Amino acid sequence: MVSRVIPVEPFDLVIFGATGDLARRKILPGLFRRFIAGQMPPEARIIGAARARHDDAEYRRIVREAIAEFASEDVRRSDGISAFLERVHYLPIDATGEAGWKELAAMIRPGLVHAFYFSVAPGLFGALAERLHQFAIADERSRIVVEKPFGRSLETARELNATLARHFRESQIYRIDHYLGKETVQNLMAVRFANILFEPLWNAQFVDHIQITVAETVGVGGRGEYYDKAGAMRDMVQNHLMQLLCLIAMEPPSRFNPDSVRDEKLKVIRALEPVQAHHIVRGQYVGGAQGPSYRDDVGNPKSRTESFIALKCQISNWRWAGTPFYLRTGKKLRARISEIAVVFKDAPHAIFGQDTGRHRNILSIRLQPNEGITLGVTIKEPGPGGMRLIDVPLDMTFADALGDEVEDIPEAYERLVMDVIRGDQTLFMRGDEVEAAWAWTDPIIEGWEAMGDVPKPYDVGSAGPEDAMMLMHRDGRRWREIR
Repeated sequence: MVSRVIPVEPFDLVIFGATGDLARRKILPGLFRRFIAGQMPPEARIIGAARARHDDAEYRRIVREAIAEFASEDVRRSDGISAFLERVHYLPIDATGEAGWKELAAMIRPGLVHAFYFSVAPGLFGALAERLHQFAIADERSRIVVEKPFGRSLETARELNATLARHFRESQIYRIDHYLGKETVQNLMAVRFANILFEPLWNAQFVDHIQITVAETVGVGGRGEYYDKAGAMRDMVQNHLMQLLCLIAMEPPSRFNPDSVRDEKLKVIRALEPVQAHHIVRGQYVGGAQGPSYRDDVGNPKSRTESFIALKCQISNWRWAGTPFYLRTGKKLRARISEIAVVFKDAPHAIFGQDTGRHRNILSIRLQPNEGITLGVTIKEPGPGGMRLIDVPLDMTFADALGDEVEDIPEAYERLVMDVIRGDQTLFMRGDEVEAAWAWTDPIIEGWEAMGDVPKPYDVGSAGPEDAMMLMHRDGRRWREIR
């Protein structure tokens, strides 16, 4: 792997919840990839912290196994694992008690960047923040990384923000959403704001509608207890899809820095109109030959929690007034795909006959799998027989366009962790942004709870409930295929 990265400054990174699933699947393999790419300086150190009683040697074995299981093949083939493990340490610690904190204070080296990753349940965020200050571990250069969920309502989000604010400034708090670390999301901003080609067309005059789809083939897995209390709206729409919506709809920031970008995202959220009940479709997958039902997976035979949701949203500002945004996400669907589709309007005058109305320019930004951007254009079909039109893609799939350089592109978590070390908050959510998202989300949830709404059933391996198809058909539009 050829390194094109500049090493960050020396740091101590403490991962609370270091034996948990997120640390093993994403954080530790991502850090190893940054190490073999040459971005981690020799003085960098990673300290795992959790309740389990391990020593350094035992934890290093856990880290080695996690990398072997979850890292990509090219990373596993690297011969740098022993050198990486020398930088890994472990400390048993009680998040709500006294054990381990004096030892952690003694391990933290003065004068370096100190980052504390809260890979734990949200109920422990306050206790961790309090003890980092009680034992004089955190200082002016310290940063904390907070995983979602950031509350489950506006009230709880405000409480969480207030708890963190008692111990850390907003500039020290990094609320992580891994979708914002994806390469295609970064490129979305570059495509919009670095090319004159698109920005004049990026408005209600030329855009017919925008679709944002995040489809998963997996079910709730081992998250059944959490998910049944959250549902697709809280788990996906309020954060992941909301962030994608903001990046698509935001005004150009005055400059590319954290607060300028986040100011524009906040304006989008505050301009979202309330969603009417007939513009919401909730679904829940049912069992059959393809596997168990949602209710079986969560162990709740009477559950009314949605595993699928589709919404029609409107943004009340000059750029987007009258242009609908269609959002959908669900589990146990036909294929795994995350895509933003900007569907442009028809040409104002059809000179090629009735065939023209079937062809539209569509800019497709694909986040996963096969990250890339495709622009559909209409051309004449080759050969004799008159002017027959066909649609062809102008394709910038990263694997094809960049070749071997794709191997050097950081994955979402590793990019975001390195941004924390650099002190760059551009790709992290600000406290007022989180609260604004909940202020829009809460009335939607309260509305269907007040009506006693029951999610519509859909088959495992389908595209979701039929009612979601009708949500688009009523407007004379169609969802893009999930494939």
